[in-house]
Amino acid sequence: MLIRVRQSWELKESAVTPEAIALDRRRFLGATAAGLALAPGIALAQRADADASARLYPFPRNEAFKLDREITPEALNLAYNNFYEFGASKRIARAAEALKTRPWTIKVEGLVDKPFEIDLDDLIQAMPREERLYRHRCVETWAMAVAWSGFPLRAFLDRCKPLASAKYVAFDTFLDPKIAPAQKASWYPWPYSEGITIAEAANDLAFLATGAYGKPLAKQMGSPIRLALPWKYGFKSIKSIVRLRFLEQRPMSFWEKLQPEEYGFWANVNPAAPHRRWSQASEEILGTGRRVPTQLYNGYAEAVASLYEGIKGERLFL
Repeated sequence: MLIRVRQSWELKESAVTPEAIALDRRRFLGATAAGLALAPGIALAQRADADASARLYPFPRNEAFKLDREITPEALNLAYNNFYEFGASKRIARAAEALKTRPWTIKVEGLVDKPFEIDLDDLIQAMPREERLYRHRCVETWAMAVAWSGFPLRAFLDRCKPLASAKYVAFDTFLDPKIAPAQKASWYPWPYSEGITIAEAANDLAFLATGAYGKPLAKQMGSPIRLALPWKYGFKSIKSIVRLRFLEQRPMSFWEKLQPEEYGFWANVNPAAPHRRWSQASEEILGTGRRVPTQLYNGYAEAVASLYEGIKGERLFL
């Protein structure tokens, strides 16, 4: 007899409540309807630009990472994305088609045994590949559930061999204003950058995603490789990574540079810590018309809360 043990991050069905706070439903539905209509054609175009690792998908699912909410439909996910390099709206799928994802290399610099550069397809071949089901929580209070394909960030750290003096790892995305028009805006601190501690990077939940829904990442989702940190707000999960830098001093991330009074370094999910302009107490599960209570660390507290024990005087939750 198979006895299923509920994981600490799984949401009980009884916790799902009807939507009590409208989030401008007409705006949401209007924005996604057009995107859903475009999604099939865009997906075909992206398959024509398939990477050399496409044949490896789908990756085996790691059954240790389960959810009891449904995976967000792929078509909805493809039509609702934040990717500021291509515009401030959620409907950036067509603009993101300009992104060239092959060849793609990742540079490793800073406090490591030996800096190096590696082709992404070679990296994918060398890493322990798997699929994981994760919650994704945006600071804007909407939420998705995604089947990510990729490999643990910890496995890549082992390859990078950071020195003992490295306390942080910073991630940078591409910089190419010719294909990403928003990068021409001088008031943004391009390229997009993010940073986490070495301890956070080594946590089992930290994941480098190269695919979703059993295939390589769609361009609007952060192709060809992005970070997935399910206990943090989504803006920490940087897209289209081209460089990792291992540092002794804490780096300042994109949104922290832009609006430090609203976005701090840690950005862990906490229902009791509101954004300066809205509450984080509940979240809208996209595509369902429901709002549910936000969970501390997005439901992953058992796996990550120990990372922050003893930290004093820090804005751990925005």
